Amino acid sequence: MNDFAAQTVRYVRAALGVELGYDSDTLPVLDHYLRSVPEDESAALHLVVTTAGAYFGEVVRHELGGLWEIDELEPIEWRLRLPSGISVAPAGMVAAVIAHNDGLEDIETGLQVPPRLEHHVESTLERMSQVTEEEYYSLCGRFDTLAHVQGVLAGIAAEERRQKLN
Repeated sequence: MNDFAAQTVRYVRAALGVELGYDSDTLPVLDHYLRSVPEDESAALHLVVTTAGAYFGEVVRHELGGLWEIDELEPIEWRLRLPSGISVAPAGMVAAVIAHNDGLEDIETGLQVPPRLEHHVESTLERMSQVTEEEYYSLCGRFDTLAHVQGVLAGIAAEERRQKLN
């Protein structure tokens, strides 16, 4: 995982002269870099998607918590399970950002939500303000959404624990 993420740090440094620091403040720089990735070179695109996915996943893990689920999966399928139980495929999110499309064939680009949390996640997402297409197809926007959903679910879990104690 670290090797994949470190490749993105090197790519961005070489292309933009900026050092990524594994925190959400660096995501605008990564978004800028991803906008320059040519979509017509599939081998290079696959490499960027998997390495940038590892970097994005590490940022999410460092800031929100979570565990990688990699097993024998291909890097593009690696998932990050957040403390709330929802999981994401960071490389899929990167692919959606590059393509400006969530309906990519054979690539998971959204959230996997445990059935018991679906209602909470759906209502949380519905209450969020509308965003521009540019923000929607950015890692900054995706991180902000994950952080908000994670925060709401943590609050719900805390309230459920409090009610069990009473």
